[in-house]
Amino acid sequence: MFAHFSLPSLPDVARRTTTTALIVGVAAFVACLSFGVLLVGVGACVGIGLGIMNFRMIGGSVARVSASGAANKRRPLALNTVGRLSLITVVVFGLMLLSHQLGFGVLGGLAAFQVIMLANVARSMAGAGPMTSVDDVINANVVDDNAPGPLPLTPRPSEDPDREA
Repeated sequence: MFAHFSLPSLPDVARRTTTTALIVGVAAFVACLSFGVLLVGVGACVGIGLGIMNFRMIGGSVARVSASGAANKRRPLALNTVGRLSLITVVVFGLMLLSHQLGFGVLGGLAAFQVIMLANVARSMAGAGPMTSVDDVINANVVDDNAPGPLPLTPRPSEDPDREA
């Protein structure tokens, strides 16, 4: 099923994710500033910053555990993940207590970063590659006539509810 997917290039995904997240953060700040909710914009930038920090720390954590040569690599990775997410949760709750607008902005920024990251990973796995011009975007939507299509969804005789026994 996933045979046509390629493994993503982590440096490319990281660069695209960070660049896109920073652009979205600036746009969110400007939009919130123009609507008069400055704290939501600041919170969105803080949330995106926390997402980038978490993303960078994941890479460092995986590199350390891989280099350690430990037999059980799941436990250190799980403990690192729990620690990072706990720290982010404490920061978000602290900012939420400080100001609801700021806290909700941080939550929105974290969510935006996750969506951006997932979209970049999916794009990389699908093999879309870098699109540098309008022609690349148009040509990316061209259907390959030789590609295998979806399997027909026909019910088996025993699964057909309209068929009489």
